Amino acid sequence: MKKIMPIIVLLLVAAFVVPVKAQLATDSWGLGFGFKYPRLVSSNTAPSNTNYGAYISLQRNFSEHIALRLEGAYSHMESRFTDLFRVEQTTLSNIISGNLDFMYYLVPCEPVSPYIFVGGGFGYHMLDNYATTYLKDKDIVGKFNGGFGVEWTVSPEWKVVTEGAYNLTLNSELDGAMGLGEINGKDTYFAVNAGLLYYFSQGPQSKYCQLYSGITIEQEKVDYDRIEEMVKRHIPKEVVKEIVVEKPMAQAARNDNWVLVGVNFDFDKATLRPEAYPILLHATTVMLNNPDLKVEIQGHTDSIGSESYNQKLSEKRANAVKNYLLARGIAASRLSIKGLGESSPMADNNTADGRAMNRRIEFKTN
Repeated sequence: MKKIMPIIVLLLVAAFVVPVKAQLATDSWGLGFGFKYPRLVSSNTAPSNTNYGAYISLQRNFSEHIALRLEGAYSHMESRFTDLFRVEQTTLSNIISGNLDFMYYLVPCEPVSPYIFVGGGFGYHMLDNYATTYLKDKDIVGKFNGGFGVEWTVSPEWKVVTEGAYNLTLNSELDGAMGLGEINGKDTYFAVNAGLLYYFSQGPQSKYCQLYSGITIEQEKVDYDRIEEMVKRHIPKEVVKEIVVEKPMAQAARNDNWVLVGVNFDFDKATLRPEAYPILLHATTVMLNNPDLKVEIQGHTDSIGSESYNQKLSEKRANAVKNYLLARGIAASRLSIKGLGESSPMADNNTADGRAMNRRIEFKTN
């Protein structure tokens, strides 16, 4: 049990680490190392708790989602059996393994980033005091593995890594015992890893994650005078009074509808423009200061294109804003989306400026 405690402590530390904002690179190299706790799962002997191990890895991240990892590991596992004289014996199983794993990051832009992996390799098995006498003391066997892990961001270069892996060996000798009539059995073991990953080489910062970070954009100042001038020129006066440009938070929260002037889109696009981030950051602040406020995010388009196409495009625009707010800490239960397509223009679709204003986002509060 004493050997397990350092791993448990590391897992608890990882769980309570205060993550910093992830700054993901488009490609990178990482060096990982840490502790391993392996345990026999499918075996002919009774697994013990006195197990331990370690690993070292070299990782290549090709994109925000895809990575390959070459890992070398040592695992010491013990199990019990009763001999012919009814005396309990202990089998020592040691394996030095090498794996090549394919990794897929499910949410790469978050400071707590889960991933799945699958791979295979070879293991050099060493047995001591085994139950079945005709087994080999040493053997090389193929193995497959797969599992789930989480990277916890400490800094742009350092991550805390916790993961669990299920390993399948291609014979039944890892546990030191061959069952009666067993010829093509497969021994398996589970391993919990806890360690660190250091990205020693990183490419350009990912634009894919810009939606979530807004690292430089949110520092920009909004030219509210320019926005108000756009409103006066292109939006009817009866609509102007409903538009939120910059109002006290309490007043903004009481409005039934906010038109986020400045959160507009390019033609036929659902990607947020740089000038949208400060507006959305302000909206996030309003929502964080009004925790009971719930918002329906309404997406709009101009009149170019079919109604069905514009309907889908408006939903994508609303979803892009929802993703930003989620990344900023707004609970999903407070957000819903609705696409209104071209059905509710607020400016003249016969002019380029009017169409630009119609490609907008509105918040309906409740």
